[in-house]
Parts: sequence; C-alpha cells; structure tokens
Amino acid sequence: MKKACILFLLILWSCHTTPEKIQPTSPQQYITVLGTAQDAGYPHIGCQRACCANFYNGTQQQQRVVSLGLVDKVNQQKWLFEATPDISTQLADLEKQVKKDYLIDGIFLTHAHIGHYTGLMYFGKEALGKKNTKVYAMPKMKSYLETNGPWSQLVALNNIKLSAIENDSTITLNSHLKVTPFIVPHRDEFSETVGYKIQGPNKTALFIPDINKWSVWKKDIVAEVKNVDYAFLDATFFKNGEINRPMSEIPHPFIEETVALFQNETKEVKNKVIFIHFNHTNPVLQPNAKEKKALENLGFRFAVDGQVFEL
Repeated sequence: MKKACILFLLILWSCHTTPEKIQPTSPQQYITVLGTAQDAGYPHIGCQRACCANFYNGTQQQQRVVSLGLVDKVNQQKWLFEATPDISTQLADLEKQVKKDYLIDGIFLTHAHIGHYTGLMYFGKEALGKKNTKVYAMPKMKSYLETNGPWSQLVALNNIKLSAIENDSTITLNSHLKVTPFIVPHRDEFSETVGYKIQGPNKTALFIPDINKWSVWKKDIVAEVKNVDYAFLDATFFKNGEINRPMSEIPHPFIEETVALFQNETKEVKNKVIFIHFNHTNPVLQPNAKEKKALENLGFRFAVDGQVFEL
C-alpha cells in the first residue's frame, strides 16, 4: 500500500509541469531615437541662460540633434534619417546594433537646414572618405547638393551617391520596410521640406521634425496621427514668446498648439504623439520639467535618445 501511494505521488508530480518562463524578444525591425534637439543642439551656441547653464553645472546632459535610425535585424540593414552635425556618434550607435563592412545602407534627408544635412561633410576626403554612401533626397535638395560646394565635391568624388525620391512615392527598402516622403510647408530657402512615413511589418510611424504650422498643411494632423502607431512631431518651442526673436520668422507648431488640437482625443490617440526637435529654450528639454510631466499625464510622449519603437 505504501509503495502504491509513493508511485501515485510520483506520477502526479511528473504530470505537473512548471510553466516555461517567457523570454522577452527583441524587435527585429524597429526605429531608434538618435537625437532630439533642434538644429543647433544643446547646449546652444552663445547661450548663457539658465537652460544652457544646466549643462555646464552638470545637471543636464548634452542633447544630440534630431535623428532616427531604422533597423532590420533580419536582413542586417540600417538606415539613418537626417545627417546631423552629430552623425559620427549616431552612426556609431547604429553600428552597435547592426555591424557590417559598410557604414550605412542609406540616409534620408528632410531638408536643407543646418541640423538636417550638414553631417554629410564627414563623408568627404577630410574625414571618412569612403565611396557611394547612399543619400535619399527630394529634387530641389538633390540639385542643391549637386550644385553647391562643399557638397558638390562629395558628389563629384562619389563619397555620396544621391538617390532621387518624390512626393508621396513609396520606396521599398526590403520585404519588411517601406518609406514614403511627403511635402510639408516650411522655410524652403534651399530645398523643399518633407516628412516621412515609415512602414514596418506590423506598425507605422510618422516623422515630421520641421513644419511651419499644422493649419497651413493640406492634411489634418489629427487624422494622420490616428492612422499610424507612432508620430514623431515637431516640438521646437513650447509656447509663444519663448525666445527673444520674432517667432513669426521661424514658425513651428508650439507644443501648446499641438496639444490643443488633440485635447478632445482619447488617451490612446494622444499616446501616439511623440514630441521631438526641442529648441534649447524649450522647458521640456530639462529633466523633471513640470510642463513635461503634465503632458505625460495626459498621454503625450517625448522622444528620448536611445528609445526603441518596434515596427
């Protein structure tokens, strides 16, 4: 009888299986944030205000200029959005994620303002000096690079290889990823300005780091955000009067204005908005800013260098 009981207990124990621990899976296709600051970065040149003093007294870290990385680990490919003055460390961060014998599969440019294309200079003979780095550019942007030095030398020496793109025309990068440029209104002194829609196998993102005002765009930003999973939106300034210059000369949608457009939307919709491209004066750039915390409580998000968003 005793042996029978022991046998029964052994059978019962063997039928009880411990649930297997579910290991977290790393995304195979994703966007990574490589910079969040406006063109001149943080700290800002010539700034002696408290916002920049926070960097010099050690209470705030340096912030790189706005950039996104696009990674496909299945195909071991990576792309960069924007060629910023901080491109050296931004490419180095991408290299840690996908290592290969060439630096980048391609660079997508939005427009010809200093924080968005001048990093191309590092592909020249004074620096990297390699050949045929692919650069995707709209027609005016492409012409500007081809006809104005020092960028024209990069083209002539084949340091960069320009690939023409068109408004609302989708580029298929591989079986998992697609990118579509779309024109937005901005100060177009040297080129047109575009945002991008980035499509992965499961999720889609908008990237609009620069635009004048949402009201002058032909599209409805609320509707556009509802149609994607992530929307990285221009948040250069928090509100009017933030800088000691006429702000009408450098129009951007204030964060306050964008928030007002979404005030009646659900928290789920607000959560799709990820603010990016912060001027050094923008209070949300500072750690523990009350303005940032208040908007996060409403559901809005703020881009942080190093974040990853699965596609």
